Amino acid sequence: MIPPARPSLDAIFAALSDPTRRAILTMLLEDDMAVTDVAEPFAMSLAAISKHLGILAEAGLISQEKRGRVKWCKLEPLSMQEAITWIQGFGQFEPLDFDAFERFLETELNPENSAQKETPDAMPGSGSPR
Repeated sequence: MIPPARPSLDAIFAALSDPTRRAILTMLLEDDMAVTDVAEPFAMSLAAISKHLGILAEAGLISQEKRGRVKWCKLEPLSMQEAITWIQGFGQFEPLDFDAFERFLETELNPENSAQKETPDAMPGSGSPR
């Protein structure tokens, strides 16, 4: 038996790029849902929702199965693991402190101002050591 192909990062991110598909995934966090229930809150046709569901299924983010006459959708959260791992790789960097960066640039680009801030009694042209 050949294992199912893993969806690519491109397919996962393409599926996640659409706000309707992200909303559908959020709805499926609660529980499995019938396609008609998924479609209910959206102002679009059942065919349009089915296309969105197809893209999510192709990316491996959901699975679909028929139970009787009803097609059900189920979230497949483990399929996002590769994307999560890829994104977390960027977590190794500390967030940039823009205030500290601005102070650094002020100091580097205008050293006279920073010297005056450090010694407030020093007046420009007073001959005081800095």
